[in-house]
Amino acid sequence: MRYAILCYNSQAEAEALSPQRHETMMSELRSIQRDLKARGKLGPVARLTPTTAAATLKAADSVVVDGPFAETKEQLLGFYIVDCETREEAVEIAHLLEAPRKAAGLLSGALEIRPVAEFNAA
Repeated sequence: MRYAILCYNSQAEAEALSPQRHETMMSELRSIQRDLKARGKLGPVARLTPTTAAATLKAADSVVVDGPFAETKEQLLGFYIVDCETREEAVEIAHLLEAPRKAAGLLSGALEIRPVAEFNAA
């Protein structure tokens, strides 16, 4: 089964990382990604651009507004799609991905693990 690991964090906190901490974190994450890919566990990975580039279409009135939908401290900054036998395996992978974030000082965020329901156009 495929799972989405959604990466939430304060955008301001992420942008405040020193270049050295950011590069160390990204290097460690790339290493984890290479390992997951070699094991056939890694699907698409995306890092989203800053929320200042976002637009939101509000369903109630079909109005497009600038910025993210929710006025919250934490924003969706990226995601991983992983292929796992069990939910527990997906949680284990999330723990691997969380460690470099914590080491870099990103402590306010969360990784949300959700099963992906396949949706195929008829």
